[in-house]
Amino acid sequence: MTHYHADPLTDTALQALAEEAMNQYAPHFHGRVSLLTRSENATFRIDTPTGRYAMRIHRPDYHDHVAIESEIQWLSALDNDIGLGVPTAITSSDGKTVLTCAMDDGSHRHVVLFHWVEGEMPTANVDPRSFRRLGLITARLHQHSRTWARPEGFKRIRWDHETMVGPHAHWGDWRKTKGLNERAIATIEAAMTDVRRKLVDFGQKPSRFGLIHADLRLTNLLLSGDETRVIDFDDCGMGWFLHDLAAAISFEEHHRSAAEWIANWLEGYESLVPLSPDEHAIIPALVVQRRVQLTSWVASHADTEMARSLGADWIEQTVRLCEEYLTTSSAA
Repeated sequence: MTHYHADPLTDTALQALAEEAMNQYAPHFHGRVSLLTRSENATFRIDTPTGRYAMRIHRPDYHDHVAIESEIQWLSALDNDIGLGVPTAITSSDGKTVLTCAMDDGSHRHVVLFHWVEGEMPTANVDPRSFRRLGLITARLHQHSRTWARPEGFKRIRWDHETMVGPHAHWGDWRKTKGLNERAIATIEAAMTDVRRKLVDFGQKPSRFGLIHADLRLTNLLLSGDETRVIDFDDCGMGWFLHDLAAAISFEEHHRSAAEWIANWLEGYESLVPLSPDEHAIIPALVVQRRVQLTSWVASHADTEMARSLGADWIEQTVRLCEEYLTTSSAA
């Protein structure tokens, strides 16, 4: 099922909801509430005399209560089991980690309060060596995922080829992206057909397909000294482990440093988790698949500032990446 991401609530309504939800936590979590960012979800910062916290108000019709609880369970395990720098949830006064707040129109919103994670967000001009740290952290995350006994009832979204780039993908249909002509659509279709074939052969055995972050890109990292911290697990779910590599260069697959970023990521990752020749060989397919998945996102978010900021060149670069992928694949 395709999910649409626009929340009809105004910033003012979301602010009021955040302040109301804050009152369901102990008094020392009460403070000044300010909107930090609004993309799919709305994130608020709460500044108190003793600390800072982040409150996430979930958009409707994407994750249900069980799925959000499952995300929190994994975050808690990552923090407790391996000390990975991730946001962890705070329990409300009545013992809930996920609040469900009723709205006047009969709808509801799920709300989670997180401990604040310090750090600076990198940019596309980040030192390529930072990707070694990201690769190493991702390897630790994957090691935990492969061995962690998920609690009974654990539920997260599934990221396979159809749910990423099919006509009814979670983020929409890339074919509806503005600026795609018949030739461009045919090129992308050919690339995705080849990717599908390769991924069928690659398979989904547990060593290759499992619980992943699914959106480990630059804007979901925080750099603090020698540490790279991982935030925003909202899209975590079941997918190919190496999708987390493809996601690391999201929206920047065409960047002149992309190959260097990937090489550094792999150096960090394989210092802990060696990859087989088959896993190395599947990386180009996953990278171009991610790019087309993001094109689906652009199609369903055409009116957002982020989508507009990409410009027409981004679509042209997407087609060019697919052309290059097909050329390389046919020569292999």
